[in-house]
Amino acid sequence: MSKGFASNYRMVILATGIFLCFGGVSARLACLQVVKRTELLKYVEQARRSFVVENARRGNIRATRWGAEGALDIDEILDASRIRAKGALETDEILATSRTLVDVGLDPHMLRREDEVRWPDLARLLGLTLTDLRATVARRAPETAEDDGPDAKPVQWVKLAEGVDETIFDRINELKIRGVYGNRVYRRVYPRNSLAAHVIGYVNREGTPAAGVEHYMDFFLRGQNGWRESERDGRRQELAQFRTREVPPVDGFDVVLSIDTYVQHLIEKELQQIAEKYSPAKATIIVSQASTGYILGLANYPTFNLNEFSKAPLDAQRNFAVTDVYEPGSTFKIVAASGALNDGLVTRDSAFDCGLTEIDYHGRHLHLPREDHPFHELTVAEIICHSSNRGAAQLAMLLGDQRFYAYTRAFGFGQKTGFPFGGEVVGLLESPKHWDGLTITRMPMGQGAIAATPMQMHCAMGAIANGGVLLEPQLFREVRDADNKLVFAFGDLPRRRVVSERTAATMARLLMAVASPEGTAPEAAVRGYEVAGKTGTTEKLVDGRYSTTHHVASFVGFFPASRPRVVLSVIVDDATVPKSLGGIAYGRVVAAPAFHDIAMQLIQYLDIKPVTEPPGNRLAMQGGRW
Repeated sequence: MSKGFASNYRMVILATGIFLCFGGVSARLACLQVVKRTELLKYVEQARRSFVVENARRGNIRATRWGAEGALDIDEILDASRIRAKGALETDEILATSRTLVDVGLDPHMLRREDEVRWPDLARLLGLTLTDLRATVARRAPETAEDDGPDAKPVQWVKLAEGVDETIFDRINELKIRGVYGNRVYRRVYPRNSLAAHVIGYVNREGTPAAGVEHYMDFFLRGQNGWRESERDGRRQELAQFRTREVPPVDGFDVVLSIDTYVQHLIEKELQQIAEKYSPAKATIIVSQASTGYILGLANYPTFNLNEFSKAPLDAQRNFAVTDVYEPGSTFKIVAASGALNDGLVTRDSAFDCGLTEIDYHGRHLHLPREDHPFHELTVAEIICHSSNRGAAQLAMLLGDQRFYAYTRAFGFGQKTGFPFGGEVVGLLESPKHWDGLTITRMPMGQGAIAATPMQMHCAMGAIANGGVLLEPQLFREVRDADNKLVFAFGDLPRRRVVSERTAATMARLLMAVASPEGTAPEAAVRGYEVAGKTGTTEKLVDGRYSTTHHVASFVGFFPASRPRVVLSVIVDDATVPKSLGGIAYGRVVAAPAFHDIAMQLIQYLDIKPVTEPPGNRLAMQGGRW
C-alpha cells in the first residue's frame, strides 16, 4: 500500500471518534433541551428574571395644635412638602415618621480584585473593620459556596450593613466598587422620643406595628408596596427594556391625632415632678375638650422612649389610663348626687343627718361608713363640698339599689369607654343581686363593688361638663393622603344622655364649692376662674384589707364651670408623702396642686377667658352647649 494514504483501519477509528464526539454533543443537547428542559428553564428564568419590591413609605402620625395663636389647624401650620422631605424631623407636630435608609450589600460573583484597594474606604463608611469586611466577603464568596451544601443556590446578596444614611450611601457609590449596591428601606422614628408613648405605640424591628395608634390605624398608615418585573444581564444589571410589569408603591396615609404636643409635654412634665416629689407606683393625667371629648393629652408614669422600646419593661408600656383599675373613692360621689337630683328626690338644699352611725334601709339595720371629720346636718350642697361619706350613702339609699346601679351604668362604669386601643378593660361593677348588706353604704363613696379605669372616671366627669351627655373619648381628627388631601374626618361621638342639662348645671355649681376655701380641695382653685371638681382619696386593698398607709389620690374636674372648655383628671397611685405634708397621700395634697398648675398653663395656652356674666346667668346653656 502507498504510504500517502491512511489505512482503512485508521479511517474507521477516526470516523468512529468523530461520530462519538458528535453523538456525545447530540446526547448532551438532547439531555439539556429535552430531558432537563423544564428544570433548566426554571433556573435560567430565575437567574435572568428580576423581581424587585419597592417599599411604600409609612404615613406620619401628626398632632393638632389647639393653642391660642389662632387655634390653627395643623394643616395651616405645617408645609406638606417639609413633612415628606428626607429626614424631616424638625417639626414638633410630627409624632412618628419614616426615615429613608439603605441596606447595603454586595454580590460576591461581581467582585473584582482591582476594587480591593477601595475596601478600606468602604469599611470605614459602613462602620466596619477591614478584617470584618474581608471575613464577611470570604465566607460567602463563590469558591466557598460548597460549604453550604451541594444543593445550595448561588449567593447573590451578602448584607454588609443595615440602615445606612442616604448621604453615606451616595459616598459609597462614588467608590464605584462593582457588586456593591443597596436596597432602599424605611425605618420608623419618633422625633419626640417618649412624648405620648402610650398613645402612639411603635413599630418593632420586624416592621410589625405592635401597639397604640401604630397598630390600631395600621390599615391607613402602612401603604401598599410596589414591584417591578424585568430581566438582568450576565453582570446582573437590570435590562429596563425587558420590564414586563411595574406597579408603583402607594404611600401610607397620615393620621392626625387630637393630641396637642404642648399639652402633652405639659402633663408629662407635671407627672415627672409628681414622680420626683412623691415616688408613686404609677400615675395618669388626662386632658380633653369638654364639648367634644377630643383628648388633648394623655400621659402615664412611668413611661418609655419609643426609639428604644426594646429596653423598656413591659409594665411601663401599658396604658394605665385604660388597662388598670382602682377604687375611685370620693370622685365617684357625683353619681349618687346627680341621680338623686335628676330624679327630683332632693334639691341642693335638702338636708341629711350625717352624724348618724347606723340607719334602717328596707327593713335592714346598716352601719354607715366613718367620716374623716365629724358632721351633723348637711345639705346636698354641703355633702359635695365637704365630701361626706354618710351623706353620699343616704343619697344612694333614696335612689334604691336598682336605680343607683342604673345611674352608675349610665355614667359609663362597668363598660368600656370606647377608647379605641390599648387593651381597655371594663372595670368592676357588681349587679345588685350580688351586693352584700354594706354595698349600698360603701359603693356611693367609691369603694366595694366598684372599680374603674382613670378613663372611665374622666368620662363620667366629662358628662357633667358636657351638659349631661356622655361622650366617647375621641383621639383621631383626620386621615390625610400623601398630598395632604383630606380622606376622612372624625367628629365627637355622643353615647347617651345621663342626666338633664339642668341637673348637670346644678352639679357643676355644687362641684365649684369643692375648690373653694370651705371645700376639700382649695389647692385646685385658680384665681378668677370657676373650677369644678372632686377629690378622691382611696385606701388600697393590701392583703385583703384596706391599708391606712397606701392610697390612690385623685382630683377630677373641669373649668370654667359654667362654660367648660377643659376636663382634667389627675390620678396618683401609692404616693409617698413626707410627714411635713401630713404623711398621707390625700387627693388635695397630691393631685389637686397638679390640677391647679396644669390649669394655669392651659388657660394661657388655650386662651381660656374667665366667665364675666352675672352669677344668675352663669349656668345657662345655649343649644345644648354651655
